[in-house]
Amino acid sequence: MTALIGALPDPIMLLDAHGLVASANGKARDLLNMDPEGQHISSAIRAPAILEAVQAVLEHGGTRRVDYEQHVPLQRHFEAYVAAMAEPEQMILILLRDLTREQQTERLRADFVAHASHELRTPLASLLGFIETLQGAAKKDEVSRERFLALMQTQAERMKRLIDDLLSLSRIEMNAHLRPTGTTDLKQIAFHVRDTLSGLAKAAGVEIKIDNKEPLVVQGDWDELVQVVQNLIENAIKYAASGKAIEISGRRLGEDCELTVRDFGPGIAEEHLPRLTERFYRINVQESRQRGGTGLGLAIVKHILNRHRGKMRIQSELGAGSSFTVRIPAVSHEAK
Repeated sequence: MTALIGALPDPIMLLDAHGLVASANGKARDLLNMDPEGQHISSAIRAPAILEAVQAVLEHGGTRRVDYEQHVPLQRHFEAYVAAMAEPEQMILILLRDLTREQQTERLRADFVAHASHELRTPLASLLGFIETLQGAAKKDEVSRERFLALMQTQAERMKRLIDDLLSLSRIEMNAHLRPTGTTDLKQIAFHVRDTLSGLAKAAGVEIKIDNKEPLVVQGDWDELVQVVQNLIENAIKYAASGKAIEISGRRLGEDCELTVRDFGPGIAEEHLPRLTERFYRINVQESRQRGGTGLGLAIVKHILNRHRGKMRIQSELGAGSSFTVRIPAVSHEAK
């Protein structure tokens, strides 16, 4: 029986007639972040609905289905299936079916429609206005036509960036409850992003300096962490180019690795700092749109870090620049 439940993809536990966990598969141990074998089910899962279902099945047999939510480290939703087993001895089976992705899909669909319809309204209205002008007053005006076509291209590119960012954010949120299993080096990512953005930095007159040479190996997804570092450096180039320099530093701190992107631009007022990772929050809406911003960059960073069980700290002082520090659990030296 232990071998059987160990091969199944869902978290499963077997209880004896006293409610003690006789066996639990690897998925259950990962979910509970502990080995529950030998403990009473109430010590492993503190959910009244499941405990009541177990008691009912112990007393009356049959099966029960109840909802179970896990709030830490991330919100997850399960359907708990509790059933009596007569053979080989009186035991109780608890199977937890993960419904997180299904519920997130419904929520993200609604969020996407709401956000997309709101944010796309302005550029669509502009495009319609330009088209009406080109069909009317500027129909034969070559100078006006070229100018309006350039503006229409700008608005179309803005809509494309917005849709791309919304889709990216949706994909990340869809997998937020699944922690990446691979390993990657934040130092290598920093050098990779610096080379990728060298043209943008040169055009803005900004020098990107990296003073860390030691590996910063973390448990994470290369592509997603590249997106984190790229968003932070791009923001520094776009909004803090007046500082002429961006410094990237990293260090191993206890069980975590830190990477800091610091600029020497105008800085950010303190009242804005707590809201910077909100979707579509902009300090200056007009400036953000002129620079091609969608208001989703730091929201994407936050959700990627949540998936990696990481955090971000933002520090800034008006006139002295800003620093964005990401902290992600490191891979132990033994694991490497």
